[in-house]
Amino acid sequence: MTSLSRELVFLILQFLDEEKFKETVHKLEKESGFFFNMRYFEDSVTNGEWDEVEKYLSGFTKVDDNRYSMKIFFEIRKQKYLEALDRHDQAKAVEILVKDLKVFSTFNEELFKEITLLLTLQNFRENEQLSKYGDTKSARAIMLVELKKLIEANPLFREKLQFPSLKNSRLRTLINQSLNWQHQLCKNPKPNPDIKTLFVDHACGQPNGARAPSPVANPIIGSMPKVGGFPPIGAHGPFQPAQAPIASLGGWMTNPPSMPHQAISGGPIGLSPPTNAASMLKHPRTPPATNAALDYQTADSEHVLKRPRPFGMSEEVNNLPVNIFPVTYPGQSHAHSLHSSDDLPKTVVVNLNQGSAVKSMDFHPVQQTLLLVGTNIGDVAIWEIGGRERLAFKNFKVWEIGNCSMTLQASLANEYTATVNRVMWSPDGNLLGVAYSKHIVHLYSYHGGDDLRNHLEIDAHVGNVSDLAFSHPNKQLCIITCGEDKAIKVWDAATGSKQYTFEGHEAPVYSVCPHYKESIQFIFATAVDGKIKAWLYDNMGSRVDYDAPGHSCTTMAYSADGARLFSCGTSKDGESYLVEWNESEGAVKRTYVGLGKRSVGVVQFDTTKNRFLAAGDEFIIKYWDMDNTNLLTTADADGGLPASPCIRFSKEGTLLAVSTSENGVKILANADGVRLIRAIESRALDPSRVPPGAVAKAPMISTYGASSSTAGTSISIADRTAPVTAIVQLNGDNRSLQDTKPRIPEELEKSKIWKLTEISEPAQVRSSRLPDNLLSVRIIRLMYTNSGGAILALAYNAVHKLWKWQRNERNVTGKASTAVPPQLWQPSSGILMTNDISDTNPEEAVPCFALSKNDSYVMSASGGKISLFNMMTFKTMTTFMPPPPAATFLAFHPQDNNIIAIGMEDSSIQIYNVRVDEVKSKLKGHQKRVTGLAFSSILNVLVSSGADAQLCVWSMDGWEKKASKFLQIPSGRAINPLAQTRVQFHQDQTHLLVVHETQIAIYEASKLECVKQWVSPNFAVTDATYSCDSQSIFASFDDGSVSIFTAAALKLRCRVNPAAYLPSNPRVYPLVVAAHPSESNQCAVGLTDGGVYVLEPLESEGKWGTPPPNENGVAPGMSSAAAGLDQASR
Repeated sequence: MTSLSRELVFLILQFLDEEKFKETVHKLEKESGFFFNMRYFEDSVTNGEWDEVEKYLSGFTKVDDNRYSMKIFFEIRKQKYLEALDRHDQAKAVEILVKDLKVFSTFNEELFKEITLLLTLQNFRENEQLSKYGDTKSARAIMLVELKKLIEANPLFREKLQFPSLKNSRLRTLINQSLNWQHQLCKNPKPNPDIKTLFVDHACGQPNGARAPSPVANPIIGSMPKVGGFPPIGAHGPFQPAQAPIASLGGWMTNPPSMPHQAISGGPIGLSPPTNAASMLKHPRTPPATNAALDYQTADSEHVLKRPRPFGMSEEVNNLPVNIFPVTYPGQSHAHSLHSSDDLPKTVVVNLNQGSAVKSMDFHPVQQTLLLVGTNIGDVAIWEIGGRERLAFKNFKVWEIGNCSMTLQASLANEYTATVNRVMWSPDGNLLGVAYSKHIVHLYSYHGGDDLRNHLEIDAHVGNVSDLAFSHPNKQLCIITCGEDKAIKVWDAATGSKQYTFEGHEAPVYSVCPHYKESIQFIFATAVDGKIKAWLYDNMGSRVDYDAPGHSCTTMAYSADGARLFSCGTSKDGESYLVEWNESEGAVKRTYVGLGKRSVGVVQFDTTKNRFLAAGDEFIIKYWDMDNTNLLTTADADGGLPASPCIRFSKEGTLLAVSTSENGVKILANADGVRLIRAIESRALDPSRVPPGAVAKAPMISTYGASSSTAGTSISIADRTAPVTAIVQLNGDNRSLQDTKPRIPEELEKSKIWKLTEISEPAQVRSSRLPDNLLSVRIIRLMYTNSGGAILALAYNAVHKLWKWQRNERNVTGKASTAVPPQLWQPSSGILMTNDISDTNPEEAVPCFALSKNDSYVMSASGGKISLFNMMTFKTMTTFMPPPPAATFLAFHPQDNNIIAIGMEDSSIQIYNVRVDEVKSKLKGHQKRVTGLAFSSILNVLVSSGADAQLCVWSMDGWEKKASKFLQIPSGRAINPLAQTRVQFHQDQTHLLVVHETQIAIYEASKLECVKQWVSPNFAVTDATYSCDSQSIFASFDDGSVSIFTAAALKLRCRVNPAAYLPSNPRVYPLVVAAHPSESNQCAVGLTDGGVYVLEPLESEGKWGTPPPNENGVAPGMSSAAAGLDQASR
């Protein structure tokens, strides 16, 4: 086949893929043998579609082509055989052996015999070489890694693994160019040609005196029938005169023509502006010339903003066709001369204490000092930021439970809480919308001050409602929602009736961005798989299908004038992308530099003044000039920001709200914003100047002389976080500008006195002792499974205990809970998971265990050999590393479950590859036994701790020691010479929790700098751990108490005394504490009497006490005991 023919196949493959002919795509890939689709191959292997896997491979290689090919086919067939054996399907296993594996016997007869002998075993894992075989899913994943290496090394696949770099819809482009060339050859070319077929060459008919057909009546080029409406082949045909430029839809637009008639662009599927819905699909129009006299209308207002023609520009100049690429805008240079980085809000002027983690914010479109806030526990608040006053507040509550779906009712019966994913004001500020993590959307009407009234409750989606926005299709205010059920829905904002449902995404929809240009309304929607689609308000299906950079979880937003489109997202690997889109081609126009490569959560962004972009990333706020890809400047907001804070500009761009790690909001201001806030403060403190309530209810925009131009505001997708909770900045503070802080009366200060929450009665806490009919021996290790549905304990007698919560009507999620007792689980064989303890003294042993990410197996030791157990059968899969020295701590490598770090009794650390049974490295740096290990994939380090009270940092690249430091032991304290020191990384992967019997401390891991330290004044710390969201620290003590600290400031917020949950036995206390992997307020403790308790705060409280004030020292209302404790913190 010639080179051009080969390229034509690639063009056809691209076309078929864009049109979703998935099966045909893969058949053509196989039959042509030009492109091996590794992603399709991976999916087929992962799903165990073995026949399809081999059929697809056969288009590229045969079994006996070379040694790489032979190994590929052997690994696939061996896996198929082992899975049949694992299912105890002997007949299928024999069939595979005879039909598929027999062919390899001629090459290695001994191997074939060994494979055959597996049929005689009850469990093929009894074969030593297969003893480490896990479950089917993990085995396929391991095999897939090997297959990819073999394919990449196989010369038959050379130059077939990379698809050529093509512009979108390249085949359409070539067809359109051909039609345009044919039209130029017409003897009597019509200004609006009638293109009806591609089967014959185009030729305009002879003129007969009739008028040229109306543009609205022209059929679209290449329109092809297809179920659901096949999109047009040309993005922007048929040809049109450039003399009457009309603003094009803000979808992916083509460049205006430079010839007398419009060239048919090969851009992506057009979203174009006809005069009615029917003609929308028939006649895309010319994109706009850059015409300052054009009327623009924003997505959030039905009023048209009339833009005057720049002074001195003639009508003729304005009507000339102008190329949109590179983009220029009316008055652009003038605007740039007015703005500099000094216009950015970077000065902290206000601190607001919301009380729970902020998830979304939006400034009022008119009263620019009103801020709407939504939080992770379902709270919604309206703040008057100038007066630091919370005007209105609503917590999560379903208004009409009887009208909700049964699915929602069941979800609420299990857990009556929800997170706010998105809050937004309507364009006029009279309504506000709230999207929750459970099915529903609330609309409130706002009447000023504290007057916030229920307006509509909509059971909008099944599961999570990810986003909402307001829009004006057909001049009717609507609310647009999207969610976990992969749908986008449009609702009448007055009645709540559903207007449209848009489907087509193959993954949960993450965000929506409605917009319009001229009279054309459309919606962009992004999904969690990185797909971007767009809809008009009709039933014709999606008009656009593109991938966000890095297949990232993405939000989109237009500049305030609606002329430029931006998006920001974070991939599964944590790499973030901020880009501007070229609407001509649906391609990225520029990528902004400066976002982190390993972001925590989804990075949020916003736009302002048609000039600046801002994003919350790496504990700071980053700013860019829209026309420059390099970072312009940053602001740290005086510290205290989470890793990926929410941010939101006010509509005038003078203020910026940013969420803090201490459940609050900081307001940053530029010079104009500072003047505005000071003006409000001075009026609020002078009762003779402002009547009561005036600041709260008067329109700030008119009272304080700010600009009243609101038509140019945009609906920005800027402030929602992913399924990941905001991360705490550990050494932040909440300082604000002293000269802007209003004087607060002494009586008001006294009313805010904080007091430590002491829980001393069983009625004050939810606790549950887990049922146990086995021998009660003190619990030395404890953890939740990663799924959150079970707890695993290791006792001093080397026996493991596993409690599982069953999924039932009382426990719909099947997660660990105090409300429902679990079952002490044992397999039908009745065996126990018991560690090897031969030739060991249990009292001298340091038991340890680590659980695989998929909860399928546990690695454990109690002074003897390390054992690998199957969590389903409790069978010992293998044992290794007999003492001496004995293992004292185990940790899985974060990127490779086959590699574990093993802390040893002899003070060394061994990096061990389980798969090949080999010690890769041996690290020496401690003076006593190693008692703690923690990996950071962000810093690419391993941190170790030992009984020598020393911390060491090791590089994961070459395993060399980078730093070491001894703990700061309080003077005068007698300590156990073998006291354990444990370490755990914060969710940000840069800060480290260090636990010793004398103290709890937070370290900055890369430099081993102690950021915070809390010294226990009376009782020994037995264990401590971060909560799942890293916002709190659970700590246990040898007096029987359990304390909860704030993670950021390391301050005590709640103490559960032993009388609240323990029997009256003064000698019983917790040795270990574990945090639930998804419930941030649940922990479990393992006791010296062998018992395990699960602890939760009361449902009415919802959390463990209240966080202490941020000021240094002890708050006036602290109890003496609390004061003594907190004075030990520094």
